[in-house]
Amino acid sequence: MLFSSARSAALSAGLGRRAASTIALKYSNAVFSAALNQSPQVLTKVQAELNAIQTAVKTSPELNTFITNPTLSTRDRAAGLPAIYAAAGKEPSEITKNLFVVLSENGRLVEAEGVIEGFNELVAGYKGELNVTITSAAALPRDIQTKLETLLKQSQAAQQAKSLKITNKINPTVLGGVVVDFGDKTIDLSVASRVNKLNNLLSQSV
Repeated sequence: MLFSSARSAALSAGLGRRAASTIALKYSNAVFSAALNQSPQVLTKVQAELNAIQTAVKTSPELNTFITNPTLSTRDRAAGLPAIYAAAGKEPSEITKNLFVVLSENGRLVEAEGVIEGFNELVAGYKGELNVTITSAAALPRDIQTKLETLLKQSQAAQQAKSLKITNKINPTVLGGVVVDFGDKTIDLSVASRVNKLNNLLSQSV
């Protein structure tokens, strides 16, 4: 059942777009353009820095709190930026530093994860790469992941890409099934999605 649903969804032209912050995407586009205008090498450097920051934020409770705390004053946000720069590497680029200065000044540090994800999608598109994330409640057995990969490779988007990278992400809140993200598309075959739809139907009928 899962694979038949995945097949029809993956090959369908009417895939839904992921809900993304318009604000985050504006920053993503600005950083991508600024880096690429300098050189492809700068683009690669900025991507490495942003991904290092993203990893640090996910693994460091202190950095995560700093990024997500909306009550911090302008002074406190500015004081915390050196820790972000340190996570980026020994000599972070001016583009990376300027991005976080602007996010801090505008009170948009909470958008950082969306900005980085949007930036990575733009870089992948520029390089002809298709990054696919399969989110499941637990690690997928190898045989199931292989079958999903085979189905995804048959999609039009995958066939147009120069390379395909597939990652299995663990998120217990999906309960069961999978959520597949690729490019700006999402295929939601999770149990959590079905439960939410059922709850909505029940609430409407009461």
